[in-house]
Amino acid sequence: MKPATCRQISTDQRSEERLGDWAGPESGEEWRHKHNRLSCETDVHESETELKQRRMEALIASYGDSSSDSDASPPRSKQPRHNNSNTEEQSICLPPPPLALLDPPNSLGYLETDHGGRERSFPRVEGNFALHVFIPVHIPATTRKELFHYLKKAASLLPGLHVVDVDILLNNLCKDDQKLEQVALGREFHISLGRTVPIRAHQIDSMVSMLCQKLQSQKRYWIDFSKWEVFVNDDHTRSFLSMEVAACGLAEITRQINAVNEIYRLHNLPEFYKDPRPHISLAWALGDISHSLKPLVEELNRCHANGSSSQKRIFTCKFSGIECKIGNKTYKICKFPLQ
Repeated sequence: MKPATCRQISTDQRSEERLGDWAGPESGEEWRHKHNRLSCETDVHESETELKQRRMEALIASYGDSSSDSDASPPRSKQPRHNNSNTEEQSICLPPPPLALLDPPNSLGYLETDHGGRERSFPRVEGNFALHVFIPVHIPATTRKELFHYLKKAASLLPGLHVVDVDILLNNLCKDDQKLEQVALGREFHISLGRTVPIRAHQIDSMVSMLCQKLQSQKRYWIDFSKWEVFVNDDHTRSFLSMEVAACGLAEITRQINAVNEIYRLHNLPEFYKDPRPHISLAWALGDISHSLKPLVEELNRCHANGSSSQKRIFTCKFSGIECKIGNKTYKICKFPLQ
């Protein structure tokens, strides 16, 4: 600050010398004191202004070079222009998304191809998802060894039977006992609590939420599969060899079916059969061949009645929970550990 003040005063002194030629001794001296005071105040004000300006410029410069700019002000690029063109070329060369993304795997379109001559129970509609509410059932390992003898007899009496959900002729599996036990009996079976129907995507959340609220708290109970039976679907396009729940567990399953019916009604979906007959299906055949399956069922029930087992049931298992499958996604409505 001192050099700037001295320069300013020396300049003013020359002006005072010129003014002293016409001013008197007293007035000239008085004028010099007043002018020196004003000059010093002006110098201090101008110096402070210059200092603030320099600080502001330095601050702006530091922010301009900083890499911590906000999103609203993107940082300046110091790289050559050709780098940006390379980035654009790389983005243009990216491969297109896979076509599978356009048709999600949990939609009905994923299951469009029919298997084994089976027909759809409802037509494919874009945006619809197949809904199925059921009790999962696993046949105990000790029971499988007994059941595959029944399946062997069924295959010999009716060669056109297929394994459920596998689309393999039961007769072909009978050549290998281990494969027959694993493929035909080692899978998960289902006791349906509602019809398999299509629902829209916007109905999924409310459907799952209501099922959980209604069926989440369930008590454990035993399920007895006591007899062989024949079932035919509504369209009479397939017949099933099944084991029916006719005694123990029937009352509990019926209550659960009624609860599912209430939720179906709220979603404008068709309810389950008026007089439900809970069962699991082990084999199927094309068309309505109930006339051929009934003699087979009678023979199997006769074999069971004459068997070494004194129990009336074919096998028993504990209720393990309720699941809801929508498309290819399964929701656990209530679940108990397998025992």
